[in-house]
Amino acid sequence: MTIAKKVSMFIFALPLVGCTTVPTTTKDSRLNGYVPKVTAADFDYDPYQTPIAQCYADELSRGDDVSGATLIEDGLSAFVIRSAFARMATKTIDLQTYIYSNDFSSKVLVGELKNAADRGVKVRILLDDYGTNSDIADVILLNQHPNIEVKVFNTVRNRAKLLYYPQFLMDFNRLNSRMHNKLFIVDNIAYITGGRNVGSNYFYPETASNFSDTDVLFIGDMTRYATDSFNEYWNHHLSIPASVFPKSKSKQAMKKLEKTFADIERKSVEDVRRYNTIISMAQREYKNKNLDFSWGRGKFLADPPQKVEMTMAEKEAYRGDIIRALQHLWDKTSDSVYMSAAYFVPGQGGLEHMLREEKSGVHMTIVTNSLASTNAPTVYAKWEKYRKQLIESGADVYEFMVSAENLRGKSHDRERKQSSFSVLHSKTMVFDDDISWIGSFNLDPRSAYYNTENVAIFESRDFANKLREMILKDTQTSWRVTLDDDGDPVWTGSRPGDENPRVYKYAPDTGLFRRIWKNISNLVPEKFV
Repeated sequence: MTIAKKVSMFIFALPLVGCTTVPTTTKDSRLNGYVPKVTAADFDYDPYQTPIAQCYADELSRGDDVSGATLIEDGLSAFVIRSAFARMATKTIDLQTYIYSNDFSSKVLVGELKNAADRGVKVRILLDDYGTNSDIADVILLNQHPNIEVKVFNTVRNRAKLLYYPQFLMDFNRLNSRMHNKLFIVDNIAYITGGRNVGSNYFYPETASNFSDTDVLFIGDMTRYATDSFNEYWNHHLSIPASVFPKSKSKQAMKKLEKTFADIERKSVEDVRRYNTIISMAQREYKNKNLDFSWGRGKFLADPPQKVEMTMAEKEAYRGDIIRALQHLWDKTSDSVYMSAAYFVPGQGGLEHMLREEKSGVHMTIVTNSLASTNAPTVYAKWEKYRKQLIESGADVYEFMVSAENLRGKSHDRERKQSSFSVLHSKTMVFDDDISWIGSFNLDPRSAYYNTENVAIFESRDFANKLREMILKDTQTSWRVTLDDDGDPVWTGSRPGDENPRVYKYAPDTGLFRRIWKNISNLVPEKFV
């Protein structure tokens, strides 16, 4: 018996008087009386007859598989569009997220969902247990609303703080795999996907640590694939109704949350007025067809929820729809690939494939986090292992600048979402200036083998050009990484006001401690980063 096993057995042998446990599967007898509030009957409507679809009825009638896509580049726009579409909803809203931060912006967004439910819209919210810490999340209280149902995916059984994390030793294979998917679906005709979770550091550039991310708003045929995926997770036995969580039943906590909503409106009358004006403006922009939609065809793909239950060997051998689609796109590509990848650890097989592609004439432009900007030094340590060979092959490699304090005055929009500490969080690719890839999938082992992920693949040259230009703009606020005569990395870049480019022989904007910590973290096996 291993030491970890002995420690775990000792912990679980402790008296558990007063500790709360929740089911980890809907097969648990405690859920025998569960009655769903949102059913298939609530989706018995024609999405193309909803007001959201009718705004673009002519464009959507061009063919059964036509969809529209528009980029959401900055966090404020991402928040506004979500709120605006929640207000335009007339039938259903589905929200699936890995992280729910329970901060101010999260409360405002769930307030919009509650207001929609008050109008009769049926709302489903699916949260990952580990990413959300559902025991404290106010969103779980909304399960008390007759038109809102909340579920928690892949739960940790014992909710006592002392026992919460040690349980990972006993059930590591399941609990190490998380639902990383991100979806916001409205009236089964429009959806938002990309890298953003629900939290202020994904929406507001004023936060101390802001994620520079990318979302896409899709309308049309592709939405049915997104809804099918959501339903698969929603109906899976690992999705536990929030009604079994003690907090979800707390009338006092619900009253406190409602009081929070009321206090915001009472104490910030002018701010609320401006906020409502902005949301109304966004609704008008959509209804007046002023959003910059590109039209094309595409598909939404997601890992199956049962991926988290696979054995370690099964996960490492797993090649689902996302991996197969990525390999297919690479094989079809003949000219160029542009990548904005928050976490870039392609593995030896992936590296060899990329080197072959570069040698055959497929030029790669890669933007990923620098050591200073990353929130995962362990991932960066693994990225370094591949960087030199990619540069030697001819790929253009860039690492994101940590700080945009000096970027004020630049003309393009992406500066608006950077803060004093900005982390690249995008997961986007463009193949041959024709096919776009965007979603929650990182180019690393965790996304490939352990977490469940989703991506949207969209075929439209117009949209691909916009996404490519966005990635190229990111290179302007990144360090270009090259090699010197000795094969060592050199970082070159300019901040606004610089007369000449800055050149570094070590990772820019980092201290000795962070560089040492990166070297230590390199000891973690690559498959666990």
